[in-house]
Amino acid sequence: MATSRPKKAAAPRARRKTKKLEAWKLRLYVAGHSAKSIRACANLKALCEKHLRGRYEVEVIDLLLHPDMARGDQIVAVPSLVVTLPHAVRQIIGDLSNTDKVLVGLALQQLP
Repeated sequence: MATSRPKKAAAPRARRKTKKLEAWKLRLYVAGHSAKSIRACANLKALCEKHLRGRYEVEVIDLLLHPDMARGDQIVAVPSLVVTLPHAVRQIIGDLSNTDKVLVGLALQQLP
């Protein structure tokens, strides 16, 4: 008669505490393919890839094609960046070339 060995208890799995990253929802209003609009798009992409990699969604709205969209976010100047999540709605006007001011506006950095 064969004897069976007691089974080893499986080692408890370490539970990983995964911090759920906040998704940023950004809406960039531009006016066609002007120099400022192109710069704003490029600056926003670079900033997001550096500081929000994998945690952002950008919607670009061309007000020359959809002028009625400006009313909802009360856009009075372009380019304008509207941040809807994860914080309160914020608006940043300009081509986003001053990275420090944009980071402060997005609450990703404090005033120097």
